[in-house]
Amino acid sequence: MAETRADIKSVYPLPSYNYRVTVGGSEVVSFSEVSGLDLEYEPVRYKHGLSFWMGEKIIPGMQQPIELTMNKGIVKNRDYLSKWMSDAYGNPFSMRKRDVLVQLCDEVGKPVVAWKVKGALPVKLTGPTFDADSNEVAMETMELVAYGLEINYSP
Repeated sequence: MAETRADIKSVYPLPSYNYRVTVGGSEVVSFSEVSGLDLEYEPVRYKHGLSFWMGEKIIPGMQQPIELTMNKGIVKNRDYLSKWMSDAYGNPFSMRKRDVLVQLCDEVGKPVVAWKVKGALPVKLTGPTFDADSNEVAMETMELVAYGLEINYSP
């Protein structure tokens, strides 16, 4: 059992609320929720001549697309997501794919684990739901699709 502060720091799980999102390598965007950092391969069942005796083999197939969903509150003069969406589909010959870096940070803000989504393309931008009976923040949601995901753990 961990008893010293250093031992506790090295084995205690990190809270999920302390993270940073960087889009395009330089633009830090404040998202209230990020989900879909899944790396998944479709299994392929291979049957050969001796499958009746040895059983079928399961081999990795194609990688499933990464479907990233990011939510953020709408802030005045911050139209980054809508500009990215219109840039991506304004000219079909220059699709604006961007890398998205999600970093889970420790208590002092130092990145500990980083998920780099390569070549993310926005496919959906959902505006807020307006309700006169509530006092919730107006949120917008962007959905991205990509095929590259790197996960890096800092020492």
